[in-house]
Amino acid sequence: MRVFLRQMRPALLAVVVFTVLLGIVYPLVVTGISQVAFNNAANGSLITHDGKVVGSTLIGQTFTAPKYFHSRPSAAGAGYDGSASSGSNLGPLNPDFLASVADRVKAYRTENELGNDVAVPVDAVTASASGLDPHISVENARLQAPRVARERGLDVAVVLGLMSKHTDGRALGVLGEPGVNVVTLNLALDDLG
Repeated sequence: MRVFLRQMRPALLAVVVFTVLLGIVYPLVVTGISQVAFNNAANGSLITHDGKVVGSTLIGQTFTAPKYFHSRPSAAGAGYDGSASSGSNLGPLNPDFLASVADRVKAYRTENELGNDVAVPVDAVTASASGLDPHISVENARLQAPRVARERGLDVAVVLGLMSKHTDGRALGVLGEPGVNVVTLNLALDDLG
């Protein structure tokens, strides 16, 4: 019995020490550093408008009115539901997926008054892997800009200028493609009046 207890003490002590270090001290240190160094990101990159939280720069929203830039489709719950983050899980040859993409292409062309010779950007008709992406491609935004300008009574150049201000560059300067944040762009358009 003594041998057993002698061998158990170091094991139990290690469990207690590592539980305190990795379960309490480490999370508190990481949280403290993130609150000091990256406060906005650590708190969800929230967007406040007129003193009210209206969204996050990290999570998209559904916009359907013609005067707004439209986000990419979302497969997260009823759309951009953070508690149901997910893609559709339908493969590229799935008949349901192909039918929904064909319907979205037709609707996108009609809504933006595009001819059959204009390529529809893939992000305009497919959901991101998380279903929460707030960005659309620059090409997608450029194709929507004339509709938004017409609906708001603005010059297209004004809308394109605002669009470029809300375009985020590549991650670390080399990863991915630039993207237009639809949430912040639509709020800026509303601020124009």
